[in-house]
Amino acid sequence: MNRGSVAAMVAGIGFVLAGTAAAQNSTQGQVQGQSQAQVQTPTPGQGPAVPPPAEQPAAPAGPTAMTTPAMAGPLAANPKPLSFDAGLLGPVYVTGVFSGLGLVQSNPVPEDYEAVPSLSNGQVFIQKNDGVFQYFLQVGAYTLPALGTRYFNTGKATGEFYSPIPQAFVKIAPTDDFSIMAGKLPTLIGAEYTFSFENMNIQRGLLWNQENAVNRGVQANYTVGPLAFSLSLNDGFYSDQYSWLWGSVTYTIDKKNTLSFVGGGNLSRSTKNTLATPIFQNNGEIYNLIYTYNAAPWTITSYFQYTHVPQDPAIGAFQSASTYGGAILANYSFPDDSRLPGVRLPIRLEYIASTGSADAGAPNLIYGPGSAAWSITVTPTYQYDKYFVRAEFSYVEALQATPGLVFGPTGNSMTQTRGILEFGILF
Repeated sequence: MNRGSVAAMVAGIGFVLAGTAAAQNSTQGQVQGQSQAQVQTPTPGQGPAVPPPAEQPAAPAGPTAMTTPAMAGPLAANPKPLSFDAGLLGPVYVTGVFSGLGLVQSNPVPEDYEAVPSLSNGQVFIQKNDGVFQYFLQVGAYTLPALGTRYFNTGKATGEFYSPIPQAFVKIAPTDDFSIMAGKLPTLIGAEYTFSFENMNIQRGLLWNQENAVNRGVQANYTVGPLAFSLSLNDGFYSDQYSWLWGSVTYTIDKKNTLSFVGGGNLSRSTKNTLATPIFQNNGEIYNLIYTYNAAPWTITSYFQYTHVPQDPAIGAFQSASTYGGAILANYSFPDDSRLPGVRLPIRLEYIASTGSADAGAPNLIYGPGSAAWSITVTPTYQYDKYFVRAEFSYVEALQATPGLVFGPTGNSMTQTRGILEFGILF
């Protein structure tokens, strides 16, 4: 696919978004009688297209758990968040997460660790989530552990990725069906969120390594019946160049089954190259097809991902290259009347491969042009009230890799195993 196809695909989503928005007055009355539980479902377009997990607790009377930041489970947000009246600013909710982890791994790359303790999250979330004018502010420190890549400590991750304010946006919602957001937004791409507490697993996966996480821009969202549309103009991989265009369509088949398509790409060229802005991925295209089954005791998400970097000698891509892969993320929640109440067992399986030849000057998207990899991750989790603890075992194996570009001090080891213990509080 080329940049013209990206524009055509996303423009089609925009056309549908604009057309359906014109009909919102006729459908607005249908949502006025929604139950509180329905109102508390995550806002369409506010992060990857992953519905709430089946094990989330029912909304209690009074304050309810915030749906931002979104959480795919198995961890559940505090159902009784702190709130106060801020006068003209309206009711304000304050929540957050504080967690630490210990990591051990085999075959660390140079400047990585064999073992390290770390603060994984020390964040506070301030938000107003009702009315025409809404906002969200995320402040604090974090790490971004991901399979098959170097682990960056808290200071480096916070300083060199998205700053101590990784997400902050305003939202104008004139109706329950239509909204516009602007600021530092969570990406629409992929089936995993940015921060460890939001996901089934502590580490994000191999497919996530090809995706962006936070982008600056504007986004429009519209919901009509079982369909939710989002359209966004943004800076892609945090490039500060507003040339990325993408859209998403989510179809809620029924209360158990959801299907989403997300896609977009860079309509221009960017030469920026940092940890948050890898030059090849930031000049490419990304497409996802995501299916989720959501019924206790199971939450299962499967998705296919395709990315493409066109030939562009100006950025060092002398031959085009692509990645393609799939993943299954599943979580089983042990019933409360079982021998393991409060215990969840998430597991993730992945495979990803890339195209291109090093001899032809193709960009390196995984472990050398034409390389592939697979992984398995298991994360037993226990949560009691606001407190949680979880352990994780992960294994990654590279295939058809270029010597010197994989694991270990010389980059020639083909496998990496990690063990992580994370504990914390969601307040």
